[in-house]
Amino acid sequence: MSRELRILMLEDTPTDAELMVHELRKVNIDFISKRVETQAAFILALAEFRPDIVLSDYQLPDFDGLAALQIVRRDYPHIPVIMVTGALSDIDAVELLHLGARDYVLKDRLARLASAVQQALSAEQGIRERKAAEREVRIAEEKYRTLFVEASDGIVLIDDTGLIVQCNPEFERQTGRTQAQLMQARIWELRPAGQRELAESKFREIWVAGTGGTSKLAFQTPGGEIVPVEFRTTAISIGDKRYLQSISRDISEHVKHEAQINKLNRALRTLSACNVALVRARTEDELFHSICRHIVEIGGYRLSWIGLTEDDEQKTIRTVAHSGFEEGYLERLHISWADNERGRGPTGRAIRSGEPVYSQNIATDPAFALWREDALARGYASSLALPLINEGKTFGALNIYAAEANAFGSAEISLLQELAGDTAYGIVTLRTRAERDRARESERLSAARLRKVFEQTISAIALTLEKRDPYTAGHQQRVAQLATAIATEMGLPQQQIEGIYLGALLHNIGTVSVPAEILNRPGKLTVLQFALVKQHSLTGFEIVKDIHFPWPVADMVLQHHERMDGSGYPQGLVNGEIILEAQIIAVADVLEAMRAYRPYRPAMLPEEAFAMLIQGRGTLFDPSVVDACLRVVQCGESGVRHAAE
Repeated sequence: MSRELRILMLEDTPTDAELMVHELRKVNIDFISKRVETQAAFILALAEFRPDIVLSDYQLPDFDGLAALQIVRRDYPHIPVIMVTGALSDIDAVELLHLGARDYVLKDRLARLASAVQQALSAEQGIRERKAAEREVRIAEEKYRTLFVEASDGIVLIDDTGLIVQCNPEFERQTGRTQAQLMQARIWELRPAGQRELAESKFREIWVAGTGGTSKLAFQTPGGEIVPVEFRTTAISIGDKRYLQSISRDISEHVKHEAQINKLNRALRTLSACNVALVRARTEDELFHSICRHIVEIGGYRLSWIGLTEDDEQKTIRTVAHSGFEEGYLERLHISWADNERGRGPTGRAIRSGEPVYSQNIATDPAFALWREDALARGYASSLALPLINEGKTFGALNIYAAEANAFGSAEISLLQELAGDTAYGIVTLRTRAERDRARESERLSAARLRKVFEQTISAIALTLEKRDPYTAGHQQRVAQLATAIATEMGLPQQQIEGIYLGALLHNIGTVSVPAEILNRPGKLTVLQFALVKQHSLTGFEIVKDIHFPWPVADMVLQHHERMDGSGYPQGLVNGEIILEAQIIAVADVLEAMRAYRPYRPAMLPEEAFAMLIQGRGTLFDPSVVDACLRVVQCGESGVRHAAE
């Protein structure tokens, strides 16, 4: 409900005021009024009565209408004032109207008063509405200007010829140009030189279609810097003219982050492939060349080479393998691991310190001065030297060169350092294997001795994997022993028991492809991480499938996580499809794992582990295998026997 009209009358004659009220009532104007005579009362009424209109006499004993008008216009400019007076010259009337009076009415013509009041109020309402609308427009324009200027995305307005009409500061930053420079350019001229013709054609298509959707493209600054952006374009109309408005978002950080993720994934794939090569390699030379080849072909690096230390007077470093773009570079190195001029490059320092040494920018690294010219000529921009260490002694270095500067981040270095550690351990394993083979040949070992050496070699390979995960150290050996005892308890043939023992030793060989960070993770694995762990059965199968064992070892490795009810992996086999050897290894593996400490849970009590095994009897595990296992463990596992015994 609207407020009653309030009329303030500055009038010293009560009867004149009554006549004014009468005239206004005649036309059914709903109002309340207040009459004052003095300046003080007038000023107080303006503040407290808060009138909608003032009717003022022009001549009063101690005050006059002109002064009253000036007070109102100064302090309350929104209140209209009408002069109601007995007489008024034309000059005075013009002056009053010039000073802001809305109208004047002579007292002998009060019949005009009502229409004058209505017109004054209507005019004031129109003024207020216009000012409110203007204020809203100003606020909207200010908001738009603020959003436009302070937007975190670039904003650009383009006309039908492709010329830039207007842009915000963020667009200036993205393009490396001032607004004055941009307003003299066409939008496709901001693109790299080889893309401008296609960009112009695309602009024409978007102008016709009215929208260009979202695309990823790049600006090139006058200095040559490439700035990747996400670009969205729509048609808008301003007045009677059509423009394209484009929003550009700088995605440099996103692209950089994506590149880092790709590099880490590439490093992980390299690590996985090299670990497979480590397991499959028969000789040091085969291992060296496989490692170098995988680093270049899978890792995408420019060059990789392995050097071993010599204990000669010059402390030379002998190159044993390399892969990638080499072009005689290694012949010109002449590096040493001595603390001299030729031993103070990355390789020599890595060997002496036992720590990774990298040169993120060969062009500016003082330590690379002796080899800089040759390196840059072959496109090497950064390098990483990783020491090969065994039992605290450095015996060589794995060297990796990249075609771009700052190629090696901390996470990537950690993964490649792990690769160097695995390589060093693999070399030691191969040397151990070679020594055993030589001892076997020279001493013409008996068949039993040959079998023992073979088993020890498998154990060494298993130990290579367990070195990556201290929480599962000895796990494969214990599973092999328990599986042997179960098979013996079941009365299986000795030949079959020997196969089960070896299959159990190798059952987790596929974890070579699982990063150590996941194996040692103390918390719950993500879905992606667990999926990677579950691949180890298939990876293990791929590793051993071409080795001609006299037993189905590859199937044991592949099926040791399968379950009778089909809930296992990787193939979801059911009872009748799972070989007996794999079912025996599965029970031994589960029981040994439950009774061992893991970083993500404590070890179970024996009673708890047995209860879990019994619960899965007939659904997850073969009942005869579970029963045999329980008989073995309930007699103190005294039946655990090595297959060769």
